[in-house]
Parts: sequence; structure tokens; C-alpha cells
Amino acid sequence: MTTAESAAKRQLLALAAGTCVMIFVSGGAAAQSFPSKPVRMIVPLAPGGSTDVLARLIGAKLTELWSQNVIVENKPGGGTSIGVEYVARAPADGYTILMVTSAYAVNFSLMQKVPFKPADLTALSNAAQTPNVLAVHPSLPVKSVKELIAMLKARPGQLTFSSGGVGGSTHLAGELFKLLSQVDLVHVPYKGGSPAVTDLVAGQVSMTFGNLTTVLPFARAGRLRALAVTSAKRSPVLPEMPTMAEAGVPGFEAATWNGLIAPAAVPAEIVGKLNADIVRVLNMPDVREKLAANALEPIGDSPAAFQAFINAEIARWAKVVKMANLTAD
Repeated sequence: MTTAESAAKRQLLALAAGTCVMIFVSGGAAAQSFPSKPVRMIVPLAPGGSTDVLARLIGAKLTELWSQNVIVENKPGGGTSIGVEYVARAPADGYTILMVTSAYAVNFSLMQKVPFKPADLTALSNAAQTPNVLAVHPSLPVKSVKELIAMLKARPGQLTFSSGGVGGSTHLAGELFKLLSQVDLVHVPYKGGSPAVTDLVAGQVSMTFGNLTTVLPFARAGRLRALAVTSAKRSPVLPEMPTMAEAGVPGFEAATWNGLIAPAAVPAEIVGKLNADIVRVLNMPDVREKLAANALEPIGDSPAAFQAFINAEIARWAKVVKMANLTAD
């Protein structure tokens, strides 16, 4: 190599190094100045539910941190797919994020045509989870999950379970129970978790895997009998209540979770900024207190950890959907 060639090569390397430094500095500056305008947080469900409450709580705290408004917008429909697609197609600048629900992981296998794919979105942080509760009508002469399974095997196809709709967490929990316990149970879907529990209280159905917040007041009043929680660990709200696994159904886990995601191409520096501030909010004592009052357990993890969790949920529920031969279309 000639002296001139060596000099040219050194200039090219110096130019490349300078470019990398400029990109790094500009990326860091972008993260430091983010957000410089309002951020939209999309909720793919109707207002008033636990997902909406969680989104508005986190949004209010982020507004305080950033001195920029976080505007919560509800875009329900399509089993949450309408809201998810909206965010997947949004500009990848961090100014449109989504409060995703457990249904997100199920839809990829439950729906015949999903207008987005996992690669279209990137994880920010898991936010919170809450267990569902297996509850039966008091007229059923059972006081444990094992007694319930024995009754179901003695009366195949005669008892019913209600859910908040096809593909939701309360439905999938019931299907997982059927598969793991090898029982025949008839599904009765409703348009929401509240009417599913209301009809159980009225004796129109036999049982449900209802949201803890919805079921708990009726259980404490003796109008329902709660048998177990569906999470892997016992709930701090009901520490005396066994998990489904402890109650006799090994491998059962079907907690409802909520987390925040964004379009896939959001710069890594902005993803890091969003994650850090979301986790900071979830660790605030008053936030944790409000979550506990709504039977929500805060999480707050890294984007990589949440993405790995989402991938595992997609694979796990795909197996259940296939074995139960379920479809939402």
C-alpha cells in the first residue's frame, strides 16, 4: 500500500468514526429532549376497565415527569386488534404508544387474519398483572378445585362457565382448565367481564374465571364461592387463596397482564427513555398503592425482558388455541 493510499484509508476511518460519534451524540440528545410534544397512549379497549384505569394512572404520572401531556385515547374493537394496528402503523418516533393487554398475545393464533405481526411492534415495559379467580355459584356443592373437577367428570357437558368474550383472558383460562383437567365444560361468552360475573351471581351459569376486582366483592358477600387464583403465585390481595396449581391443576397459569409497546422502528435511545420513565412511575409509592387497591401487581421490567415474555405468551397460547380448536372469526 502506498503512502497516499494509507493516508486516504486513515481519512476514511476517521470520517466513519466521526459519523458514528455524531449519530451517538444525536441519538442521546434526542432521548434527552424527548418528549418535546404531547404523547398519545392508545388503549385498545373501551373506557372504564382495569386496562383503561392503569393507562390513565401511568399517563398522569408521565405527564408530571415530562411536563408534556400524555393523552389517553380509547380505540376498542376487533379483540384489541384495531388499537394495536393503529399503533403498529403510527410514526416510529415514540409519540404514539400502546397499553397492550393479554389478548394481544392470543390474537396471533386465535384470529385467521391479523393485520399486523409481532415484528411490527417493540416492547417498552410490562406494567402490571392481576390474577383471575375461579369462582362457582354457591349452589354447587364443591369447596375446592379437586371437588369441582370430580363433579365435572361425573357430569360431562352439563355445567357451564362464563367469560367476557371469545379469546379474552377469562375464556382462555377456562379452556386451559378444560385441557389440563380433562373435563367437558360448556363455554358461555358475554360482552364483557362484568355481565359474565353478574349472570353467575344470578345462577345462570355454573362458574367463571373472572377478574379478581370484579369477583372479590361477591365472594366476600357470600354470593360466589372463590376456589383459586389463576396466577403462578398467590395474590397479595388474597394470600389465603391457593393458586390453581396448588389446588390440583399442575402447570396452570393464566394471569391477565398489561404492558406498554411502541412501533418497531422507534430509536433505541427513545425506547430506553420511555422504559426508564415507565419503570420509575411504577415504583412510585402512591402508584403502587393505587394499583394494589385495584388488585393490580406492578411489574416494570426491561424492554428485552418484556419482549421475551410476550414471545413466550404468544407460543404458549397458540398451543392452547390449537388444542381447543378455537377461532374468533
